[in-house]
Amino acid sequence: MEHTCEICGKIGGTGEFYASVWSRCKECHKAKVRENRAAKVDYYREYDAKRFQEDPRVKARHERYRATDAGLASVRAAQRKWDAQNPEKRAAHTILNNAVRDGRKSKPKHCESCGAGGRIHGHHHDYTKPLDVRWLCQTCHWREHK
Repeated sequence: MEHTCEICGKIGGTGEFYASVWSRCKECHKAKVRENRAAKVDYYREYDAKRFQEDPRVKARHERYRATDAGLASVRAAQRKWDAQNPEKRAAHTILNNAVRDGRKSKPKHCESCGAGGRIHGHHHDYTKPLDVRWLCQTCHWREHK
C-alpha cells in the first residue's frame, strides 16, 4: 500500500512511513519531532531528567550494565575522576570515615531531618571541617544538595 506525505508530497510504501503516522514520511516526521523539541527545550530537559530518574526500565538497564565487567570498570573510572577533581571533598570523606571506624565519631541510626532509618549519610556544609556533619538519609541528603 502506498502513502503520500502531507508535508513534502513524497509517495512511498510502508517502509517510508511509520505505522502510527501514515500522513507524514519518516524524514518529515523526524523533522517535526526535532522542531518540537527545539521549541520546547526546557520542558524536554525536565521530562528527560525525570524519566531517567523514575523509569523502572531505565533503572533496571543501568543495574544490569553496572553488574558487567565494563560497567564495573566505568564506575571505577568515574570514581577515580571524581576523586582527582575533588581532593578536598575526598579528604573530608576519608577523615570522617576513619573517625567513625575508629570510634571517635558516632554515626546515628536515624536521619536528623526526617527520622528515617536505613543507610545514613554524613553531609558536610563545610569541607574544611570534616568532622562537622549532619547525618541524613539518602532522600534528605539529595534534597540538601538540590
